[in-house]
Amino acid sequence: MIFRQLFDAASGTYTYLLASRRGGEALIVDPVLEKVDRYLSLIRELDLRLVKAVDTHLHADHITGLGALRDSTHCITVMGEQSSVDVVSMRLSDGDMLRIEGLELEAIYTPGHTDDSYSFRMEDRVFTGDTLLIRGTGRTDFQNGCPRAQYDSIFNRLLRLPDETMVFPAHDYKGDTVSTIGEEKRCNPRLQVRSVDEYVALMNGLNLSNPKMMDVAVPANKRQGLAQEEIARLGWALDAMQARAVVGCKDTVLVDLREKTERQKHGSIPGSLHAPYSDLEENIQPGGMLYELASATDRRLLFYCAFGERSAMAVRAAHDAGLETACHIHGGIDAWKKADGPLTH
Repeated sequence: MIFRQLFDAASGTYTYLLASRRGGEALIVDPVLEKVDRYLSLIRELDLRLVKAVDTHLHADHITGLGALRDSTHCITVMGEQSSVDVVSMRLSDGDMLRIEGLELEAIYTPGHTDDSYSFRMEDRVFTGDTLLIRGTGRTDFQNGCPRAQYDSIFNRLLRLPDETMVFPAHDYKGDTVSTIGEEKRCNPRLQVRSVDEYVALMNGLNLSNPKMMDVAVPANKRQGLAQEEIARLGWALDAMQARAVVGCKDTVLVDLREKTERQKHGSIPGSLHAPYSDLEENIQPGGMLYELASATDRRLLFYCAFGERSAMAVRAAHDAGLETACHIHGGIDAWKKADGPLTH
């Protein structure tokens, strides 16, 4: 396995790059905007293909690299379903599996630092974001934080993992790089409490100043720029009601870009062809399934995904490949459901 722990000294942020093999698919966790060029350089050096970029929560101390990585690599951007960030094209809920080639991580909803905080467990390690730090815990006094919720997340979720599980947080300010669950149980001063009420009192008494970047980072991180807004301006998008009118027409091929697990969990639009976004580049080139289907039958490709981000990028790629009638459902299956569109499971 390829594993790199990268550090941004200005914000004290750790970013993690993972892949199962050289030349394979890669995943990055908690990227920082100012370090995106470094990440892309490392990805090229390791001959990797970035397919997913993940934020553990809405950060207040730095601007995320999700948007820039999406624009550079067309990767899938991932956060928890509670997130209000517009750039996210895949949203996970507690217990969902985040997969790339050869690796999978379990999403664990761990609110408290923020109300959208997630941790991600992979075999012998867990990426804890700002929920559990090395010899500390994330503050709970802004962004809908809650010390009671954090106590539950830490004591009833994370500390129940095996003691040997390695802990990789999103931040450290003392130079520590890794800990373990057992080590934090024994040595973390904030975990030496006897009750949830004692923990709440401890966290409420910290009286910390706001992060220096908070007023800039939070608004910027909420709005990274929707790829689908540009696609709509170009006239390559249908809203959900327009899509309902053409679904089932002989001149339209409805293409579901989501992963198999998303289809199983949330259902699909009846009559849609499954062609995952990860296979898009191959499918829209001459000889590829979607290219031949559209070219041979003179039918229009109508893409959709969860929220419209992946399908917007797919439309751009399809037009670049010469499939000039391709379009997508603005807002994805989320908008389709709100328009009472039918679903099949």
